[in-house]
Amino acid sequence: MAEKPSVAMSYAKVLGATNHQDGYLEGNGYLVSWCVGHLVELAPPNVYDDKYVKWSIADLPILPQKWQYLVSASTKKQFGILQKLMHRPDVDSIVNSCDSGREGELIFRLVYQQAECKKPFSRLWLSSMEENAIREGFAHLKPSTEYDALYNAALCRERADWMVGINASRLFSCLYGQPLAVGRVMTPVLAMTVVREAAIAAFTPEKFYTVDLELTSGCTASSRRIPEKSVAENLLKACRKEMVATIQRITRKEKSENPPPLYDLTTLQRDANRLLGYSAQQTLDYVQSLYEKKLTTYPRTDSCYITDDDEEMLEELTEELEGFLDITSADVDEAVPRTRRTVNREKVTDHHAILPTRSMLQADLDALPKGEQNVLKLIIARTLMAVSKPFRYLETLLTTECAGEEFTAKGKEVLEEGWKAVERKVLANILNRKQELTALPNVAENECGILNAELKEGQTSPPKHFTDVICYERGIRNRP
Repeated sequence: MAEKPSVAMSYAKVLGATNHQDGYLEGNGYLVSWCVGHLVELAPPNVYDDKYVKWSIADLPILPQKWQYLVSASTKKQFGILQKLMHRPDVDSIVNSCDSGREGELIFRLVYQQAECKKPFSRLWLSSMEENAIREGFAHLKPSTEYDALYNAALCRERADWMVGINASRLFSCLYGQPLAVGRVMTPVLAMTVVREAAIAAFTPEKFYTVDLELTSGCTASSRRIPEKSVAENLLKACRKEMVATIQRITRKEKSENPPPLYDLTTLQRDANRLLGYSAQQTLDYVQSLYEKKLTTYPRTDSCYITDDDEEMLEELTEELEGFLDITSADVDEAVPRTRRTVNREKVTDHHAILPTRSMLQADLDALPKGEQNVLKLIIARTLMAVSKPFRYLETLLTTECAGEEFTAKGKEVLEEGWKAVERKVLANILNRKQELTALPNVAENECGILNAELKEGQTSPPKHFTDVICYERGIRNRP
């Protein structure tokens, strides 16, 4: 039993079940069928007691002692097909082949229980839809008991949503005399949005001023932010009068940025929003489609790592990707093994990080929709970046003094591009920007002339409206 028809077709092809029937496929000793989303749902309050048809505060809270379920009205036909298949006398066991995650586990088990099936079932657990992975998965099916805790977690989430949604919605609707939807997730997010909008509306911008000095040493140094315009103007006059600045300190420090980790779903959604403007849901839809087309591994993962068992696979995949994209050895890490930093078994729960598959190398990528192409490029780039050298650069801070005021200039000089070279090469059309780094001149601590002094005006900005990126940064994460 798969979760979606398209996935069921992939399983049927590998298993040899090629005879199409109404709502399932048959052949080679297998019956392959599918759910259509949540076929079985929690029953509404009026199923427990007719009095709940009318909303009343006196009846709250509604807390079922024994939870009841109903087959969704829109999917009764497919549920009936699954029920008949499970009870066929020639069926001796069931394979739960729904999506390898919490909700997939819940979807199967609710159908299994609602159909009153007692036959033994096992679990197909996949991270890739490639044919070899499917064969391997069916050859090594997991005992269903290994996923009992995952099922219980799904039940907790589902029933918590029901209890909060039903009781809070009825309470506030009765209190305020109008239908109000209150939920475990949407209501806190709505509250945060209202608070943020109030802060934006109440914000009063404040002007500030800086004085910039163009020095004969070849750089521009800026003063602190000065709230009073008259003070800034007096400083400007004094600097123009002196026309000499004293370089007090020059600090040079070599720094490096390690490669970013592999993608989990949240970091992929964040980058797709930041670089491409895609919403979290759009990105999930694109990467889910890529997974079902066998081009990427399972997307609903919260891990940025792989296990030791997957390290050899990643090394081979990396080499093939480098050949596919003509990435030279100068761009990648020479450490042995370079994939070691991507391995952390303790941080891999249900699924490892999102990776491209080897099937992707033979696919016609130009035939993909533009959104899927772009998301796939992000995943490919991140895979190669994760095994590349660190980005090394020299950061310089120059401090000068003029008219009793301190001015500073910052510069950065690339020593080794490392993973940023891979990012630039693979994502050239997505980044669509040039590397803008300012290297400060090699000067000594002494006096230097001022070519020009200029007054600049700015103003403080209000808090930003919430976007996907801001939500990710503040921990409001779209979890799998």
